[in-house]
Amino acid sequence: MRERAQAWLPAAWAAVLALVLLGPALAPGFVLTYDMVWVPDLAVRPDVWGLGSGLPRAVPSDAVVALLDELVPGALLQKLVLVGFLVAGGAGIARLVPGPPTERRAVRLVAVSAYVWTPFVAERLLLGAWPVLVAHALLPWLVLLGRRWRVTGRAPAALLVLVPLGCLSASAGLATAVVLLAAVAGPRRPTLRAVALLVAANAPWLVTGLLHAADATSDRAGAEAFALQGHGTLPTPLEALALGGTWNSEVVLPSRDGILAWVGLVLLAALLLAVRGWWAATSRREALTLVVPWAFGLSLALLTWVAPGAVAWLAATVPGGGLVRDGARSLVLCAPLVAVLAAHAAARVAARVVEEGPRLVLAGALALVPVMLMPDATFGLASRLEAVDYPASYAVARKAAAGVPGDALVLPLSSYRQPRWNGGRKVLDPLPRWLTSDVVASDRLVVGTTVLQGEDPRVSAAADALAESTPEARAAALADLGFGVVVVELDAGEAPEVAGRVLLDGDLRVLALDRPDVREVPAGWAVAAVVAWSAYAAGPALALVLVVRRRRSDQRR
Repeated sequence: MRERAQAWLPAAWAAVLALVLLGPALAPGFVLTYDMVWVPDLAVRPDVWGLGSGLPRAVPSDAVVALLDELVPGALLQKLVLVGFLVAGGAGIARLVPGPPTERRAVRLVAVSAYVWTPFVAERLLLGAWPVLVAHALLPWLVLLGRRWRVTGRAPAALLVLVPLGCLSASAGLATAVVLLAAVAGPRRPTLRAVALLVAANAPWLVTGLLHAADATSDRAGAEAFALQGHGTLPTPLEALALGGTWNSEVVLPSRDGILAWVGLVLLAALLLAVRGWWAATSRREALTLVVPWAFGLSLALLTWVAPGAVAWLAATVPGGGLVRDGARSLVLCAPLVAVLAAHAAARVAARVVEEGPRLVLAGALALVPVMLMPDATFGLASRLEAVDYPASYAVARKAAAGVPGDALVLPLSSYRQPRWNGGRKVLDPLPRWLTSDVVASDRLVVGTTVLQGEDPRVSAAADALAESTPEARAAALADLGFGVVVVELDAGEAPEVAGRVLLDGDLRVLALDRPDVREVPAGWAVAAVVAWSAYAAGPALALVLVVRRRRSDQRR
């Protein structure tokens, strides 16, 4: 019983940190912040498969959520994801701490804190980048399972599920690929099979992104806008070493702009002193499994800060090159090594205490250090993460627009909203995820005073149609573009008047347009998407088959 309790202790500590970190976010309702947009029932429609007119930015995450919320209510599913990635990440990083469990039980808690309670996690939570945080949670497990694969030559069945989960977005998929390959690289056969697994897990966004290759370049100004930046008192490179430095100053916690940030830097310097001992105590191959992703992630992050012009050229010239412009996002690759070094440093400090009781108390106190360095991350990041309820008008608008032929256009043409019912917090317009037909909404971003042009050509075409002189002319032009429904959010700003049959009038106005030229998905696109999604689903399906066969075999024995 004692050994079992010790085995579960890191997961329990991670759960405690998750509850303290999320706080009011776990109340009934939805957490809506920047790109984190969840709805009660995301419709399974063509654009969630990557077959819309715009770049498949939310592929495959939207499709996975759309399928899962048919089984689990959307609000509950979101909370399971938020708590799950924190607990899974903490439990996984604890297993990476070397040494017998009985000797490392206390310092494993230090690793958990150093992995869960970081500027990266806090800032990505506020930015709503939950697919990246899911990948963050899975990285330690990918190291462990990839190591087993390399040593035994047999792929663990769990990887068939975890790798697709780690690839819920393009950037998350890249991080998953770097870590798994760093862990598996060696014997030819496991390496090649790992590459095949990664290609299959990333196939949905790779294939559907290639279908949109003509529109897959990004605004050059985005490179400077999204580059790694230090908004606190620390210089940008030092902020990156501490796993911070996001482009958006609004999500930086106040504790990162004061004396606590410098205290954390001193402790980070102490970790550097522990590198030599950790390197000596760890085999070169296992050390490189963590060092290579750390070096790659940090270099990529610093590249956006040192050479934004080069990143701008890449984003504007190479389709998909904009994936690297958010420098701080690549710091996810640095997190495992930092947490393991924190545990190693804590073990060296605790080893100076002879008696076991005081030594355990000291190690437990060290586990609280990350929390004390960011005290304003408690209680939902100082109440910046709160669960809210959608107005009833959203469900009514969904019902009113259902069944109308053609795609839907959401007005005004602006990406983010600050609705009063969400406490004035910024969020990517949630209305498009409520509707059951394919939706076109603005993909232009405003970062400070910089306006970044989007990639969806239908947004520009819709803007031209709305520039027509009369409501009737606007309606006709929009119908020619394939729009059958226009939904206007009256409290989100001004929008040009469009003539149409009123299906709903209130804070949301739903209009039906006459005789829309319905957009058809090209047959070749549909075939390519089916192949890509079949490859993505093959891993989890095979894992399920293996589990069933193993259970039947055990029953026969």
